[in-house]
Amino acid sequence: MIRLSWECRVVAARAPITDRFVVLARQWAQSQYELVMLSLELADSSEWLVAGASTPAQHLAAIADVEACTAREWLRVGRRVRELPVIGAAFADGSLSYSKVRALIVVATPANEAELATLAREVPASALRKVLAAWMNKTMTPEELDAYHQQRRSVAWRTDPDGMIIFTLRLPPALAAVLISLLTTLVMRTRARPDASGVWPTLAQQHADAFAELLTSGSGEIHTEVIFHVRADGCSADDGTPITEAAIGRLLPDASIRALIHDAAGRPINASGRHRHPSARQKRVVKERDRACVDCGRTTLLQYDHQPPYEQTGHTVVDEIHLRCAPCHHARHRR
Repeated sequence: MIRLSWECRVVAARAPITDRFVVLARQWAQSQYELVMLSLELADSSEWLVAGASTPAQHLAAIADVEACTAREWLRVGRRVRELPVIGAAFADGSLSYSKVRALIVVATPANEAELATLAREVPASALRKVLAAWMNKTMTPEELDAYHQQRRSVAWRTDPDGMIIFTLRLPPALAAVLISLLTTLVMRTRARPDASGVWPTLAQQHADAFAELLTSGSGEIHTEVIFHVRADGCSADDGTPITEAAIGRLLPDASIRALIHDAAGRPINASGRHRHPSARQKRVVKERDRACVDCGRTTLLQYDHQPPYEQTGHTVVDEIHLRCAPCHHARHRR
């Protein structure tokens, strides 16, 4: 029996299109489990050899008309699921989706799979990877986690059908935070312009342009601030990615330190001024408090919005500044 996620249960009775989608999603989830396990069964047989294929993945890819990397992923998931009976049972009955299973098998072992399966059921698939990263940060020593990250670092690339190259980078959190900060700084300081047809670049395209500038010009005179949060419940990069204290400690000798003080309730201490725009310190306070757009939850294109407007108050205090993404910010001021 395939069980619906909490999101689906909330909306399942609202409309006939949703009802049809729920039925199809159930069938798809069951088919994914059966496909993965049957792929593994076929790989363990001699049928792919009889068919003249060089590898099981090649045979599966030819039958399903998919790329060999897709077939290899099915086999990878199937082999790990076979080793993890709790996660395998949850995958079979639909309480864990294929997306969640793919994330879980990276860190799950027979000893911890029951705990991780319970954890995965409580969060949406979109949040699971960061939740698992936080779990690893708490259950492994800094030395173990740093060694794990070092072992799994990688850069890979492949050619897409349109001729463009797709890169996949696996970087330790501290190094990734530096790269993200550089790209963000370049995007924010470069004025976006529409192309000849009047189409404005997307954020992803602006990041690509920033990456190209880094490659062709180097970091040069780019001065950027990389923010790490050190709290009682653990350390993280500015986007919430967990990071060990040891990794932050290695950065300290070459870094300038700014402390953001919190009150007894854990709230960043207020700062005020008569200036129109928030200071760098005020921005840190607001970013630490809100973390994302207060309207839609987006974590990119964030801006600092006065509420009520500065024209009414004549001052800038963090209690009256909120993080909003550019679309929500513009929409609020159009109303």
